[in-house]
Amino acid sequence: MIQYHAPKQFQSFKQNTYAQNGMVATSSPLAAQAGIQMLKQGGNAIDAAIATAITLTVVEPTSNGIGGDAFAIIYKDGELHGLNSSGDAPDAISIDAVKAKGFESLPSHGAVPVTVPGAPAAWIALSKRFGKLPFEKLFEPAIQHAESGFIVSDYVAHHWHIAYQNYKAMHVPGLEHWFDAFAPNGRAPSAGERWLQLDQAHTLREIADSQTASFYSGALASKIVDTLQHYDGFMTNDDLAQYLPEWVRPIRLNYRGYEICEIPPNGQGVTALMALNALRQFNLSSMPRELAMHRQIEAIKQAFVDVAATVADQRFNPFDLEYYLSSAYSELSASKQSETAQQPTHIPAPTGGTVYLCTADSEGNMVSFIQSNYMGFGSGIVVPGTGIALHNRGYNFSFDPKHPNALAGGKRPYHTIIPGFIMKDNEAIGPFGVMGGFMQPQGHLQVISNLIDFGMSPQDALDAPRWQWMKEKSVNVERSMPEYLIKALSQRAHDLSLPLDNATFGRGQMILRLPGGGYIGGTEMRCDGYIAVC
Repeated sequence: MIQYHAPKQFQSFKQNTYAQNGMVATSSPLAAQAGIQMLKQGGNAIDAAIATAITLTVVEPTSNGIGGDAFAIIYKDGELHGLNSSGDAPDAISIDAVKAKGFESLPSHGAVPVTVPGAPAAWIALSKRFGKLPFEKLFEPAIQHAESGFIVSDYVAHHWHIAYQNYKAMHVPGLEHWFDAFAPNGRAPSAGERWLQLDQAHTLREIADSQTASFYSGALASKIVDTLQHYDGFMTNDDLAQYLPEWVRPIRLNYRGYEICEIPPNGQGVTALMALNALRQFNLSSMPRELAMHRQIEAIKQAFVDVAATVADQRFNPFDLEYYLSSAYSELSASKQSETAQQPTHIPAPTGGTVYLCTADSEGNMVSFIQSNYMGFGSGIVVPGTGIALHNRGYNFSFDPKHPNALAGGKRPYHTIIPGFIMKDNEAIGPFGVMGGFMQPQGHLQVISNLIDFGMSPQDALDAPRWQWMKEKSVNVERSMPEYLIKALSQRAHDLSLPLDNATFGRGQMILRLPGGGYIGGTEMRCDGYIAVC
């Protein structure tokens, strides 16, 4: 078990949460309570995770939805399993086909960047393989909140308003249905208002009753395809009907005796492992704090440059995982660092809006789960009368035909959402995650280093001030960062900025097993973070 001895200046005002039998941590109290409700009704951690995820589509639509993607790492009966439920691009799409529609680059919104939504497929796959409760029961809390309404929080209202302003400024065909569904009164809902989504309640009931068949091959599928084709998209009924999520083996890196686990590419979890791999060359805990932070920033920069050049759907372009998690890469990446900020160059291998949740139950089963519509509500395309906001993950494809991540039909794009998990000596320590676009591997690195290098508790590790590398030597730091660290990093040639919105630094959750039984958890202070226990 990790021994906690956090530096006093980084101890959180928020206390860790403890539980004997079960725990659910996520960014919404209502969603966390939905998960605990499943545990109390005889379900396990997998049932709790699915119910929490489904509820999040209702109570936090600013970050995820039915039309998004999902990934999961599951610890069940002593084994670790991974699920990649990111969707494929439509078979008919290509770089030339998009150019033929008048685009010179991939659009971020509208029907073109919509790939097959994988979230509902993840829910049913997890339920069938590992769940205990009937699939339909997992939808009950979400449907209740959609039909009866819930009170919108400050955090959700803030991001809803941002989405409303952004969409108002866009001239993208199809956005009118977003305003019908999510701003029917000519504005985003305010904090403290009661919000109902009757269309989404009906859709969730149809997905539950059909075991997701309606979404992929039935009435809902036809509505999705009709909407996308009406707005010049590429999706067909066959694209939805042939989709299946993929069970994968999580990739691992031994970091100071702990196995840090991520989903393999097409996701960016390998970025965190590559950066941690470089940091194995340094004894961070013995360094001045500012030097340790400098080493972390330089390591993540190098990892991002290498990932951007190489990571894609492994079914099309295999990624040299063995090399990038090897001691050779660790030594070479670390050797490129200096005492001041650098602009890294790619190290080639030798020739040859998002929500996160984690759950745990009395049997020792644990789940690390993440789902997202990307860029808040996603593409801006909402299927009329359904409450389904479709994601825009296709925007992360490259428009360069020579790039490994080049847009192609039937291919999964480079993906930002990543669940994490910690193992030690083949035993589960627990799930963790930090959501937030390209902040995610940076958050994973910082939380893991806080936990293992600096002995922070889960809550302290999550609450410690964060940095985010943006590009070149540009780094954003939270305003809670101590002044001496900001000054010291500036002296090392980092170009620092202090954004007003700390939501850009990610939102994390963590549950760790206690040596004597039970769990300790930490939740995010930068949003409506909440832990429910039983």
